[in-house]
Amino acid sequence: MTLYKGNALLYFAIRKFALLIKNIFLISAFVGAFSAWATSQSNHYLSHKVTDQQVIIATKQAQVTLTSYGHGIEVHYQDNDKKTSTLPSFAIKEQAKRQAFTLSSDKDSLTLKQGNLSAIVTKQPFSIRYLHNNQLLVAEEAGFLSEKALASHTQDKQALASLSHGFRFKLKQSEKLLGTGERVLGMDRRGHRLPLYNKAHYGYTTESSQMNFSIPAVMSSNKYILLFDNSAKGWLDLGKTEQDILQFEAVGGRASYIIFAGENYPELINNYVNLTGKQPMPPRWALGSFASRFGYRNQQEVLSTASKFLDLDIPLDAIILDLYWFGADIKGHMGNLAWDNNTFAEPEKMITKLNEQGVKTVLITEPFILNSSKRWQEAVEQNVLAKAANGEPKRFDFYFGNTGLIDIFNRDATSWFNKIYTTLAEQGVAGWWGDLGEPEVHPSDTLHTLDDGTVVNADEIHNAYGHQWAKMLYENQSAHQANSRPFILMRSGFAGSQRYGMIPWTGDVSRSWGGLKPQVELSLQMSLLGMGYTHSDLGGFAGGEEFDQALYIRWLQYGVFQPIFRPHAQDNIASEVVYHDKKTQDILREFIKLRYQLLPYNYTLAYENSTTGMPLMRPLFFEDETNLSLINNSHSYLWGDAFLVTPVVDEKQKSVSVNLPHGVWFDYFTGKRYQGEQSIQLTPTLATLPVLVRAGAFVPMIDSIQSTKDYSSEKLTLHYYADSSVKQSAGKMFEDDGKSRDSIANNQYELLQFAAKHIDDELSIALSQQGDYASRPNAREVTLVIHHLASKPEKVVSQHITMKVSDNKVSKAYWNNKNNTLSVTFTWQHQPMTWKIK
Repeated sequence: MTLYKGNALLYFAIRKFALLIKNIFLISAFVGAFSAWATSQSNHYLSHKVTDQQVIIATKQAQVTLTSYGHGIEVHYQDNDKKTSTLPSFAIKEQAKRQAFTLSSDKDSLTLKQGNLSAIVTKQPFSIRYLHNNQLLVAEEAGFLSEKALASHTQDKQALASLSHGFRFKLKQSEKLLGTGERVLGMDRRGHRLPLYNKAHYGYTTESSQMNFSIPAVMSSNKYILLFDNSAKGWLDLGKTEQDILQFEAVGGRASYIIFAGENYPELINNYVNLTGKQPMPPRWALGSFASRFGYRNQQEVLSTASKFLDLDIPLDAIILDLYWFGADIKGHMGNLAWDNNTFAEPEKMITKLNEQGVKTVLITEPFILNSSKRWQEAVEQNVLAKAANGEPKRFDFYFGNTGLIDIFNRDATSWFNKIYTTLAEQGVAGWWGDLGEPEVHPSDTLHTLDDGTVVNADEIHNAYGHQWAKMLYENQSAHQANSRPFILMRSGFAGSQRYGMIPWTGDVSRSWGGLKPQVELSLQMSLLGMGYTHSDLGGFAGGEEFDQALYIRWLQYGVFQPIFRPHAQDNIASEVVYHDKKTQDILREFIKLRYQLLPYNYTLAYENSTTGMPLMRPLFFEDETNLSLINNSHSYLWGDAFLVTPVVDEKQKSVSVNLPHGVWFDYFTGKRYQGEQSIQLTPTLATLPVLVRAGAFVPMIDSIQSTKDYSSEKLTLHYYADSSVKQSAGKMFEDDGKSRDSIANNQYELLQFAAKHIDDELSIALSQQGDYASRPNAREVTLVIHHLASKPEKVVSQHITMKVSDNKVSKAYWNNKNNTLSVTFTWQHQPMTWKIK
C-alpha cells in the first residue's frame, strides 16, 4: 500500500509536469502566432522618394510625407483607404517656404536632418522619433492610429463612436506639458484628457477644461512643441489614460502634426511662429485705455462716456460698442449689421466727434443671421449661409433667436460679409470685435463649402471658424486700407491665428475673485503658442450683485501690466472707471496714466513679439530653465524683461508671496531692494500693486497724455535701475509712426539702444540708435533718471559736456537725496552718446 501510494504520487507529479510543459508550448505557440498577427497588422515601410524639400514614404498603411520648414518638420499621413481628409493646413502660414535638408538611408532607417533637428524613420515596423542635438525629444509610440486602431487605445467609449484617426507618442517620465489653449487647470497640463472643441464657458472661475480657444498643441519642458494640425473636434490625452502616452484623437480632418525644437523656450516659440506666422504690429492706440460694456444703448451714451473720461483726466483711446448699435433689444436683431437709426441717428458724426477727442470706434459683429433680421432674405439669396443636407440654409434656434450661420469658408459668403465691413470702415470704424465665433452654436450636421468646392461637416472645421473669420477681416483690410494695422478682437481661433492680427480675450469670466485668479495662467498659456495679446475682461464680465471696489481696483491694476487694457462687463455694474466713486477714480487714474507713460516700453514689447514671437507676459520659468518647479508658478509673471508682477487675487489677501528670480530686484513703488532667488512677502496698499523692477533694467517713458493721438517721444524719460551687482546691461526702444502696416518690412522705424557699464565706482550710460522713419523727431529732450545710486556723484560727463550735480530741482543734473536718484536732462540728436557718472 505504501509502495502503491508512492507510485501514484509520482504518477500524478509526472502528469502535472507534462501538462505544464504542454501549456508552455501552447502559450508559446499562441504568443508566436499573436506576434506574427500583430506584425502583419502593423505598418511597414515599402519605399520612399525625395521631391521639393519633402520625403514621401510609401508604407503598408499610408503615404507619409515629411516636409522641412526650417525649424519645424511637418508629418502628414494619407491613409491608403483615403479615409483621412485632404483639408488644407490652417496652422501653416500662407507664405511658408520649404527648406533644404539632408537625408541618409540604410536598410533599417531613414534620417532626415534639418539643422539640429532630426527625424529618424524606423522601417520595420514603421515609426518616427525626433532628436535635437542628437538627444531624443519625443517618439511616435503607435504613431498614426486609424479608426480601427483607435478602438484598442481609447477607453472613452462615447468619443470612440465618432473618431476617425489619431496619433500616439511616448512621453518621458519627468517632462511637463503646457499649452492646449485656454484652460484653467494649472500650468502643467499633464495628467488631463482635454476636449478640442472651442466652446464658451460662461461665468467660469478657478477651474475649466474647455473654453473658447483650444489649440491642439503642447509645449514640453524638454523644449519641443508638438502641434496637431487638425481643425476638427477631438481630444488630447496628456497621460490621463496611460501615464506616459500623449494621444491625439479627432473625428475627422487632417492626419498631420508638426514638431518644433529649440535651444531655449524663447527660441522654441520663435521657431513655432516662424512657421505658423508672426503677430503683426498692432496700432499704437491698441495699447491704450478702452471703454466697453454690454452695452451702450444710444449715440448720446457713447459720446457722454467718452467726454466723461476727458473731463476727469483719465486717458482713453477707444470705445467698443456691443450689439445695441444694430438693434434696440438683445434678441431679434442679430444679423442686421447696420446702424439702428432710432438710437444712432448720426453714426458718422459720432465717430468724427470721437476721433477729434482721440477716441477710436470699435464695433461688435457676429456670424449669425437671424431669420428676423433685415438681411435674412438677402443672405439666403446670395448663398451666404451654411447648408443643411437638403441644400437649404441650415437653421437652428439659440439664445438670440432662430438663425443661420455665415459660411465663413465660402467665397460667396465672405464677399458679402466683406462688403459690410468695408462700408463701416469707410464710415470711420477703426477696429472689429468678432463675438460668438467658436461658433457658439454649431450643429454637427451643418455643411460648409470650401473655395475649391469641397463640402465638409461642421465638426471637421469647427475649431478653425474664428481663425478663418479673422483671416477674412485681415485680408479685406489689407485690400481696402492697405496702410492701416488691424485691430481684430476675437474670443476663438486656431493655431496660427496670430498672423491675422487676432487679439483674443478669455471669455465671459465671472465678476468675482474666483474669476480674477486664473487670468495670469490663461494669458501665459496662450502666449506660449503665439497668442501674445490674450487678455481678460477687466473687472470681470458675468454676474455680480453689487460693486466690489477692491476687486475692481485689483483687476484693473493688473490690467495695466497685460497686453490690452479693456474693462468690459454686463452693465448692471459699470465697467468704466469714470462711473465709480472718487477714491476708485483717483487710484486707477494714476495706474492708467502709468500705462500711457510706459507706452515706449510697451510698444517695444509689441515689436519684440512681432519679430520673434516673444510674449509680452512671460512665465518665470524663462528665467531658469533647469528649475522645472517654476513651470507651476502662475501667480507671478514678467512684463517684458524689466518688471515682475504679482496681481492681488484674493479678497482677504493682506500680503503677497513673490518668488524672486536671480539678480537684484526693487519694489517699483517703494524702491526697497531685494536679493533674488528667495521668496519675499509684500504688503501692498489698495493704491499699489506688487510690482518689482529688475536691477540693470532700462525703462523708457513719456509724460502723461490723454490719448495716443497726443503721443510723442520728443520728450523722453529714460529710467535706469542701477546696482553695483550689475556690471553691464542693455535695453532698447522701438519707434515708428504707430500706424503704418509695413513699417518694419519697409525699414521705416528707429531702434534706440541703451547700454550700461558699472566698473568699480564709475557708472557709464551709452545711447545709440539705428534706422529712420518719416515722422521721426529731429531731436529728443531726454531725461536720464538713474535710480538707487549708492551716493551723490560729483559730476556727469559726456564728450565735451560736463555738468556739476546739484540739489536744485531745475538743474540739468539734479540729485534727489530722498530716494538717491540722479536726473540728467540733455538734448539728443541721434548721435552716439555716453554719459559717465563720477
